[in-house]
Amino acid sequence: MKNKIFGLVLFLSCSICFSQQEVSWQNLSNVTFTDKYFPAYGDYFMYPKFSSFIKALEGKRITIKGYFLNIGAEEKLYILSKGPMASCFFCGQGGPETAVELQFVNNHIFKTDDIIAITGVLKLNKDDIMHFNYILTDCKGVLVK
Repeated sequence: MKNKIFGLVLFLSCSICFSQQEVSWQNLSNVTFTDKYFPAYGDYFMYPKFSSFIKALEGKRITIKGYFLNIGAEEKLYILSKGPMASCFFCGQGGPETAVELQFVNNHIFKTDDIIAITGVLKLNKDDIMHFNYILTDCKGVLVK
């Protein structure tokens, strides 16, 4: 009996540790922005205030689906976007909450506007304006057909 209980506890522990949560773009829209002055740049930038739901996801492995954007291959700047390149955040078709910076574990095989599912560890970024508000580290992805 003890072995069965131990096995169940071990299984549940592993399931929690290695599982990921699927997140939608609607979930990521639970953020508000205010203008904040950054003296180092002499300008105002949109400063995020993340909802408690989003804060609870920080440091957790999540999965989200979207459009792959290869912004700068040489700089390894890759983005997952709610919309394709023609209607992405950079083109004025949404706010910063519609794009996630991707930091891959290995090389990827994706092309711009491929629809993919990405799994990675969510990092929330408020202060480094050189990076996106949402960053997925240790990313791995698959094409969605």
